[in-house]
Amino acid sequence: MQRVNRFLKDFENALNNLKIGVQTATDDLSIDGAIKRFELCYELSWKLIKSFLEDRGIICRNPKACFKEAYLNGLIDDEQIWLQMIDDRNYLVHTYTFEKSREIFERIKVCYLDCFIYLYNKVKEE
Repeated sequence: MQRVNRFLKDFENALNNLKIGVQTATDDLSIDGAIKRFELCYELSWKLIKSFLEDRGIICRNPKACFKEAYLNGLIDDEQIWLQMIDDRNYLVHTYTFEKSREIFERIKVCYLDCFIYLYNKVKEE
C-alpha cells in the first residue's frame, strides 16, 4: 500500500500540473508543454494501476494489460478511450507531427484529463 500511496501522490502532482497546462495553453510552446505533462500522467497512471492491482493479487506487466484489468476492476470507466490513449501516447513519443499533436491535444483537453481525474478519484476512494 505504501507504493500505491507514493504513486498516487506523484500522479496527483502530475495531474494538477496537467490541469493547469491544459487550461492555460495558448501558444505552441505551452501546448507542447501540456502534451509533455500528458505523457507524464500517462506513465504514472499505468504504474499506479499496476501497483494498485498488484496489492490485490492481479499482475499486469504493460499499459494495455493494466488498462484492461483496471476496467474490469472498476478503476476506469471506458476501456476503449484508455486503449486509444496508448496509441496517442506512442504516436507522440515515436512519430510526432505538428498537426496530429494538435489533434491529440484536443483529446487530452476534452477526454483524457477527465479519465485521469476519474482514475485518481477511484484509487483515492480505496
